[in-house]
Amino acid sequence: MSQRALGQDSTCPPPKPGVLRLYSMRFCPFAHRTRLVLSHKNIPHEVVNINLQNKPQWFLDLNPLGQVPVLQIDDKIIADSTATSEWLDDVYPEKRLQPADPYRRALDRVLLEYISKMNTTYYGAIFSTEAEDIKEKMTEIEKHLKFYEDKLSAREEGPYFGGSQPTMFDFYFWPTYERYPVLSKLKKLPAANFDSHKFPKLASYGKAMLERPEVKALAFASDTHAVFFNGYITGEPDFDLCLEQ
Repeated sequence: MSQRALGQDSTCPPPKPGVLRLYSMRFCPFAHRTRLVLSHKNIPHEVVNINLQNKPQWFLDLNPLGQVPVLQIDDKIIADSTATSEWLDDVYPEKRLQPADPYRRALDRVLLEYISKMNTTYYGAIFSTEAEDIKEKMTEIEKHLKFYEDKLSAREEGPYFGGSQPTMFDFYFWPTYERYPVLSKLKKLPAANFDSHKFPKLASYGKAMLERPEVKALAFASDTHAVFFNGYITGEPDFDLCLEQ
């Protein structure tokens, strides 16, 4: 199936009975979470990419919120990055990602909720044009990174948040981590790079994740992310960036 993003003038590719389908966008950090889970578990599926600036009506009929990811199999439709990821983990229990310990799951839920705080500040900095505002947001982002550095330090077994092997939260956090260097590309901020002296645990986490096959298979270089983000800022995102004509 073509990776090109389908827009308003498209028709929905007919679903195949019993075939799992992911509605996605190649640069969406939230869809990235679900794609990592699918890749980690080697779950057979097909992908339909959506032009999120020019959404097809048939996609809005599936998910009126107009957001990705969305999973579909026969008459089952599941939206949201955490709902889709956890459904996949339950239905395909091999290489289980959610911690068995209820307390650990609760702690990871707190870590997940905190990502939204970091993302709000991060994207605010990306779209800001005021130097002082960007500086303030960078100070706040440093506090968020310190929060995750401390949490990783408390989990001594490392290098992942899940310990010696990644758990679900590692795949929730990674899309934010992968995109973080875009700040230094777009805003010319050396401080927006990961400092291995200041954040040694996060630096080790990044190196370990980048060696994982599911991460490698879906990764984009920070320069590519920067090109896509710049398109979003100017109102002309290229959803088909890096695809052959």
